[in-house]
Amino acid sequence: MTLSTIDLAVVIAYAVGIFALAQWVSRDKAGETKDSSDYFLASKSLPWWAIGASLIAANISAEQIVGMAGSGYAIGLAISSYEWMAALTLLIVGKWFLPIFLRNGIYTMPQFLEQRYGPNLRTLMAVFWLGLYVFVNLTSIIWLGSIAVNQVAGVDQDAALIALGLFALLYQLRGGLKAVALTDIVQVTLLVFGGLCVSAITLSRIGGAGGIIGGFARLQQVAPEHFQMILSPDNPFYRDLPGISVLIGGMWIANLSYWGFNQYIIQRALAAKDLPEAQKGIVLAAFLKMLMPFVIVVPGIAAVVLAPDLAKPDQAYPTMLRLLPPGLLGLVFAALVAAIVASTASKINSIATIFTLDLYAKRKGAATAAEDGAAKDPATERRLVMVGRIAAAVAIVLAMVTARPLLGKSDQAFQYIQEYTGFFTPGITVIFLMGLFWRRATEAGALTAAVASFVLSLVLKSALPALPFMNRMVVVFVAAAALAAIVSLLRPQAREANRVVTGDVSYATTTSFNVAALGVLAILVALYATWW
Repeated sequence: MTLSTIDLAVVIAYAVGIFALAQWVSRDKAGETKDSSDYFLASKSLPWWAIGASLIAANISAEQIVGMAGSGYAIGLAISSYEWMAALTLLIVGKWFLPIFLRNGIYTMPQFLEQRYGPNLRTLMAVFWLGLYVFVNLTSIIWLGSIAVNQVAGVDQDAALIALGLFALLYQLRGGLKAVALTDIVQVTLLVFGGLCVSAITLSRIGGAGGIIGGFARLQQVAPEHFQMILSPDNPFYRDLPGISVLIGGMWIANLSYWGFNQYIIQRALAAKDLPEAQKGIVLAAFLKMLMPFVIVVPGIAAVVLAPDLAKPDQAYPTMLRLLPPGLLGLVFAALVAAIVASTASKINSIATIFTLDLYAKRKGAATAAEDGAAKDPATERRLVMVGRIAAAVAIVLAMVTARPLLGKSDQAFQYIQEYTGFFTPGITVIFLMGLFWRRATEAGALTAAVASFVLSLVLKSALPALPFMNRMVVVFVAAAALAAIVSLLRPQAREANRVVTGDVSYATTTSFNVAALGVLAILVALYATWW
């Protein structure tokens, strides 16, 4: 399949427009040049709408659109728990995590670890996150994106992979986080509109005269097993989504780690001008997350009826795009590219931020404008921005080279990502939760949690291969927390080692935040009650 002339025109117009917008918002004021605070934290001035949109744009990319639609094709609506439970997690992050981070001027997650535990953990985790971001997350984004481009537009997959990576690099290279965040409102609008169009047309095709509502009803009749939110133990995909554990078990560990302690995500909220603005952005993102299954998962389920003989589940979403008429196909394809590019650019920027501020600047002993907001040596700041740009370029090249060897044989890349990162997320969650809320936690205890998480995950996967990875995460989390607590008590450290201030932090939230939180809870209860 190839795109028509009008489709190509729409895609080219999108590419030119978003690139021009990114360069326009990246421009420097007369007589000013970018410092590290401008480039990596958007001058700590992001408005709530940019924060909320950018959180979703950073999160929803190829591994969500292509990968989650593929899981919808294979598993069904149950995969939506990743989205719906994330909405609730975001509220927790906004109410209890962000007040501490913003009170202490945190700009990267490794920086928080140094202030809380010491420099060794900061370096260790910075190196870990760089490896994870480049070889797991960034590779998956551009690999799954290239699959979609290949199947919809007929472009050679390797050429598509390179084009997506380079475009994402170039459009944010000048402006950094500001270029990413301030264009994400366009990207998310296009993503949501395009995804809803795909859902509407696929459901209409199934429903015939009954239209969208009739199509959704018929889809539930034809594939009832795809509308079970809580899978039973005899379900063939129970290992991926182990029943009630999804609501009260391992998914919480994964979500808290991803939404609360992941530089790639939390960087947007850390760049807010103040806490209320960050919390408003978090609320917007929570409502958008509840909408995402209807944008992404439903087309995958629709493919069960419209394309029942796909070779791989990850082909579901690109196949559904082929049902769209010319013009609209170009618009929806542009939305898919927008999601891939936005998420790739966000990941690249976070890699550059961690490498530059947590490794390079610390090794050089350079104080930065991003760290304390003070005026710094202009030459040093220019060098830091340049190092960030070089790190961004190196990261995307590494991802392009390793994407095929790492992911070329995976049928459900989304599940691959979840299980692989699940080796580390229990330890990360333990380290941060103890660091935030238990003052007696020490660096030795935190390091113990990190090592125990990986080792215990490997042991359990080998010894109990049938144990669902979400349940494995719960076991590892409890064990790592216990070991971290014991080691912290046995090897206490000086009180001054903990430089994170929590005594004057207020967790009170505005009335609008509280009302919105109740709204999210009510919608979640209704959704799970409908498809339990």
